[in-house]
Amino acid sequence: MTQSPPGHDPAPAPGALDRFLRVFGDVRPGEGARVVLMFLNIFALLVGYYIIKTVREPLILLGGGAEVKSYAGAAQALTLILYVPLYGWVASRLPRFKLIVSVVLFFVACIQVFFLWGQSGLPYVGVAFYVWVGIFSLTTIAQFWSYANDIYSRPEGERLFPLIAVGSTAGAFLGALVAERLFALGLSPFLLMQIAAGLLLLHLGLYVLAARLAAPAAAGPRADAPLKKEDGFALVLRNRYLLLFALMLILLNIVNQVGEYMLDVYVQRAADEAVTQAVAGQPGLDAAGQRAVAESFIGEFKGRYFLGFNLLAVVLQAFLVSRLVQVAGVAGAVLALPLVALGSYGFAAVGAGLAIVRWAKTAENATDYSVMNTGKQMLWLPTTREEKYKAKQAIDTFFVRTGDMIAGGVVYAGTQWLALGPTGFARLNLAVVAAWILVALLVLGENRRLTAGASPAAAATA
Repeated sequence: MTQSPPGHDPAPAPGALDRFLRVFGDVRPGEGARVVLMFLNIFALLVGYYIIKTVREPLILLGGGAEVKSYAGAAQALTLILYVPLYGWVASRLPRFKLIVSVVLFFVACIQVFFLWGQSGLPYVGVAFYVWVGIFSLTTIAQFWSYANDIYSRPEGERLFPLIAVGSTAGAFLGALVAERLFALGLSPFLLMQIAAGLLLLHLGLYVLAARLAAPAAAGPRADAPLKKEDGFALVLRNRYLLLFALMLILLNIVNQVGEYMLDVYVQRAADEAVTQAVAGQPGLDAAGQRAVAESFIGEFKGRYFLGFNLLAVVLQAFLVSRLVQVAGVAGAVLALPLVALGSYGFAAVGAGLAIVRWAKTAENATDYSVMNTGKQMLWLPTTREEKYKAKQAIDTFFVRTGDMIAGGVVYAGTQWLALGPTGFARLNLAVVAAWILVALLVLGENRRLTAGASPAAAATA
């Protein structure tokens, strides 16, 4: 028998789970169990989020319309001006795991408030819920990836993030499927909220399991210490890399939200036609019945739409992203989405109708939620621990929603002053995509500078 050299432990042999996961990514011996727990964690979160995301559509569209939905992004951004410093204040006072638990339980409690609000019949629940969903989704997803960036080194993250992110795309797909089926069965949006709350509690339980498994690897004096008392906004504003990163996401969200507005206009028109047909078939259909028809149509359409692009995203994440990263690195992951967006809005700019716009947006969102999502998380690997939590919350919440706010202004100006139709908005989006590509190239240049300047030891602890 060959003896190991003194002072050196033999390399562990890959288990069955490690060997299976190597079909999808570069998993080393002993890494499989933690990868699966992280996969299941983000999977449960995204199933719950997509149920909530589908619920918000009929609530906001029937409670205010596509224009109000677009303007609600501004309310999210304004709310986040207060929220981001509050998150940073809490993060500076709580150990890492207590911070995670507190944030998840806070959002579960919020769902109960909206449930009671909706059941009471009080007004404006749709607008308030829409604003809350934007904050909830970005906070919890950013927090998950902050944790992943904290427990994995940069080399590990570059290998394993594409595989863990399959849980994100698969969860989004299943959540959209479940929401569409439950709406088709006639379940109340407020009942679906409670299903999502249960999934959030499961998500929290998986954090507990992942933390226990990660404890030996993440041990050390700083592993669960509160963060330094630095503000997330200040961390972003004094760092060229993070500023460019924030600008890139602002441009991304302007393009995405203007595109979603275009699609919503078509969906509202189709819902109106469905109501007209229902009234023709049932002349005595009252206002409540007409609203139910429109609500069901929008919920089912959006469920199918979310299902379509999330199914494509699962396929891309499982079979393309890891290989793309191996061949083209982080640049391939970051530049794929703006190139797809050029094609999508090129079709829309020449007068495509609902069917073409739907499938163009499907391709855009699928690339966003798979390839681009992985690229965004990899861009955080060379940053400091405080930047991973506090600056990431600032960028993934406030700056992303600032893009929504600007998109709301674009929609207002386009509809109220310029009388733009869907093709006009598509042409405007093409100009924004060109700026987006330029900023993305600058971000990638800064990323190369940071990673080239890091020593091997620094890279292992980044």
